[in-house]
Amino acid sequence: MRKKTVIITGASTGIGKNIAKLFIERGSNVVMNSSNEENLKNTYREFGEPENAICIVGDVSMKETGEKLVMAAVQNYGSVDVLINNAGIFSPKPFLDIGEEELDRFMGVNLKGTYFTSQAVIRQMLDQGNGGSIINMGTVLVDHAIAGFPATAPVSSKGAIHSLTKQLAAEYGKDNIKVNTISPGIIRSPLQAKIGVNSADDLAGLHLLNRVGETEDVAEAAFYLANSNFITGETLNIAGGHTAGHQFG
Repeated sequence: MRKKTVIITGASTGIGKNIAKLFIERGSNVVMNSSNEENLKNTYREFGEPENAICIVGDVSMKETGEKLVMAAVQNYGSVDVLINNAGIFSPKPFLDIGEEELDRFMGVNLKGTYFTSQAVIRQMLDQGNGGSIINMGTVLVDHAIAGFPATAPVSSKGAIHSLTKQLAAEYGKDNIKVNTISPGIIRSPLQAKIGVNSADDLAGLHLLNRVGETEDVAEAAFYLANSNFITGETLNIAGGHTAGHQFG
């Protein structure tokens, strides 16, 4: 991945932040995106203002943001080799309490953000003619719902991303564009506080390993998929056994 260009959305905090950190440390050229300018600048400074990274502020639910990210990547580094669609929102709320505006928000950031950013990137990858890799961020809840965790709106939007991954892999496999999904379990990040969980470790029992994941675990998975030449259309669960079985007793 040295000198290859990677676009990472939602790169200022949590999982996206550590994905960006890993790719920067391993010599990739990284276009870091976030809708929160202050968080993005703080993260860039925390990384030591690396020469092989730039920051682009923008809301991925707006189609032009993806186009702006591609333009910045090409102007600064000459290509787009990898896209990691990490930006997303997630919060639990009972099905009957979800209104139209709230559903639109999840679909806008999660699905439209992934869809239109991928669209801009694939256009560029086709022009380059040497393939590439797109990595989408899903959730294990798409295949393994939890009755006590009502999240129909965000899970519906993430389920659409899982389907989009397979369809894009089918349409662009002939062009050597690999498209995969990372499906995290409970990962220690700022998300838990946002959804009212005091400690991520309180949810450790959802995993067979009886511990939560770390953002570094997801970052390593993203790096692996970005490097792979023969994986496409797949969902990689980074979930400590969450989808494989349950603790009992």
